[in-house]
Amino acid sequence: MLALSARDHPFEIVAVADPEVLRSRAALIGIDTKIVPFEEGCAPRPHRAGVLPVLAAPLAIPPVPGKPDPANAAAVLHALEVAAKGCLDGRFDALVTGPIHKGVINDAGIPFTGHTEFLAGLTGSGLPVMMLVAGTLRVALVTTHLPLAAVPKAITAERLEAVLRTLDHDLRCGFRIVRPRILVCGLNPHAGEGGHLGREEIDVIIPVCERLRAEGLRLDGPLPADTAFTPDRLKEADAVLAMYHDQGLPVLKHVGFGRAVNVTLGLPIVRTSVDHGTALELAGTGRASGGSLAEALALAADLADRGSKPNTEQDEPLSGELP
Repeated sequence: MLALSARDHPFEIVAVADPEVLRSRAALIGIDTKIVPFEEGCAPRPHRAGVLPVLAAPLAIPPVPGKPDPANAAAVLHALEVAAKGCLDGRFDALVTGPIHKGVINDAGIPFTGHTEFLAGLTGSGLPVMMLVAGTLRVALVTTHLPLAAVPKAITAERLEAVLRTLDHDLRCGFRIVRPRILVCGLNPHAGEGGHLGREEIDVIIPVCERLRAEGLRLDGPLPADTAFTPDRLKEADAVLAMYHDQGLPVLKHVGFGRAVNVTLGLPIVRTSVDHGTALELAGTGRASGGSLAEALALAADLADRGSKPNTEQDEPLSGELP
């Protein structure tokens, strides 16, 4: 964020963070950025290079670069809550988050599985959907941060239908695609091989897809995941729905790691995030890349500008060609 604040942006940026930590980090890595208080009630203005408005959310104790402390876990979540509520009450148009160390928060005795689930609870959303975007490739997930052994039971007809409806809705309303075409992966190798390699496709995935296709959703699948991402299939698709985290995201991160964006669908607010973790070994060195954060900021601004009404005129994807 400090590095990105060193150049102009066509939208206003407000950091929700500890201003003293930002000042010390700017000095540590040699970035000439002036940290100023965010002025509540003023009209939004484009970001000016070298000045970063901050809505103060102090940490409990001074942090050491690369060594997150459970003593600050509650303060970190409080900052996230302040930012999200700012979106809910209209003070902010979108929320862009950096990576968060889930283990440290859980070590503090606070159950936490990720931003997606936390924001769903905070905003009263039923079932958020995690989707990563890299160029024209969009990969959404039916399940997110679950042990692999827990995935099959989590893929119920009710969950799959809700995810598909949310994905279709947000592709139309947020990404302005008239009739999204979604590739649906199977859970098992070869999409179950007719039941010989698992029955989830027969018992759950196929019936849900058939029912929603009858309502007009454009769904292909269930497809074997090892061929769903081939160029011929992807060139006509607007998104791929993977059944679990590591089924779809390795492909997307291979294509666009460091430039991809994590988008949470199904929330009443716009929320984007980076495609990477905390990279603690780079903290305080000035060597961390801001590429994904820059893409997350730009996509959040685009989604906020476009609002929530579906496009009824023409397909108009937000992003360009695959990297």
